[in-house]
Amino acid sequence: MFKKVLIAEDFQDTNAGIVSALSNKLNIHELQEELYCDKAFNRIKVAHANGTPFELLITDLLFKENHVDRKLTSGVDLIKAVKTIQPSIKVIVNSMEESPSKVKSLFKEQNIDGYVCKGRHSLNELTTAILEVYQNNIYLSPQINMTSNQNVIELDEFDVSILTELANGLSKKEIAEKFKQNNITPNSESTIDKRVSKLFDNFGAKNTTQLIAILARDGLI
Repeated sequence: MFKKVLIAEDFQDTNAGIVSALSNKLNIHELQEELYCDKAFNRIKVAHANGTPFELLITDLLFKENHVDRKLTSGVDLIKAVKTIQPSIKVIVNSMEESPSKVKSLFKEQNIDGYVCKGRHSLNELTTAILEVYQNNIYLSPQINMTSNQNVIELDEFDVSILTELANGLSKKEIAEKFKQNNITPNSESTIDKRVSKLFDNFGAKNTTQLIAILARDGLI
């Protein structure tokens, strides 16, 4: 089992609850906690320099602003900073974020090892995640559906350009005219209409407003 673990969470009561639960369920020799990303990073940096590195970082994604000056303002910032000095450290994100596309990006771009979605049973789930990650497995909360149709669709640059203009209130005819003015191809109104219709089908949207809302919710635009 991991011998040295750091928990980064900006609610002290949540930190205490996690420490208590993990202390009772797992044989972790040293559990430390921090309320701020900068302090968590400094603690990991010092431990690494002293030859007593942390083996696992458990972090939330959202850290609320307060009177303390911060360089690292989010869990993603913390993970990026930590990975620059200790690439091999294991990372589990413990967060309320439920967007499959955003969670997918954490695995793909930040190389995290586990994701636990906060909820009624998240402490038990976090214990399971730690056990899995210790065995060099990947853990993902079961309520995060990474295989639905919406989550495997990759929007290309042309799709994003169309959706951006729709979100700005332009009609498909106006988008076609703007694309022609900016030498963006294809730029016919019929092509744009077909692409938008295909996106409606892919994401189960009935109108432009619903489509934009779905894509914004899932972090795709």
